Amino acid sequence: MDKKNRKNANVLRPNIPKAMEPFTFTDRNIYTEDVFQLRVIENEVIEHQTAEKVCFDQIIFKNVTFDQITFHKLELTDVIFEKCDLSNIDLSDAIMHRVEMNDCKILGLNLLGSTLRNVLFHNCYADFATFRFANCKQVKFENTSLCNADFYRSELMKVELCESNLDQAQMSGTKLAGIDVSSCRFDGLGATLEDLQGCIISPEQAVVLSRTFGLIIKEIET
Repeated sequence: MDKKNRKNANVLRPNIPKAMEPFTFTDRNIYTEDVFQLRVIENEVIEHQTAEKVCFDQIIFKNVTFDQITFHKLELTDVIFEKCDLSNIDLSDAIMHRVEMNDCKILGLNLLGSTLRNVLFHNCYADFATFRFANCKQVKFENTSLCNADFYRSELMKVELCESNLDQAQMSGTKLAGIDVSSCRFDGLGATLEDLQGCIISPEQAVVLSRTFGLIIKEIET
């Protein structure tokens, strides 16, 4: 990737104040349109919650487990997740601005129809996560496992996929022109030739994809 494209793919970091008060969710229900601001939430289990349009603004989650959560149309602005577990929770139609997920388990996370702006997934386990119909701009997946993740008909603009596992990821209906996956690993992708037009791949990946489409590469003797 050249310097210009690398600059365009930069992800803005969350704007987090240096000092924030701790907060606990113990025995507290979360209701529709609740707003939480300027807090550090650490070593908690947040479970059995259903609400819409909840807003987290300038929040740090550390070692927090989310279990049986449904937050439709969640708003996350300037939020950091550190070593959290968000597996199999429903955050469909979320709006995420300047969000980081570091060392998180997000297996099966549902972000169907979500809008992501300046979002970083670093060293995350995101197998089977759903990004169907998501609108992603300035998003980076770094050293993240995305095996069987679903990007069906999502929109990817200035998205980076770096050193990640894309094995069997579903990309059909998603335009991959200009997306560089050459540092990623996969034995197969759910994508058509039309989807892959303009995608940046390595020679080794070209061989893998040729097999997917039933092509036979013949070595020519010289």
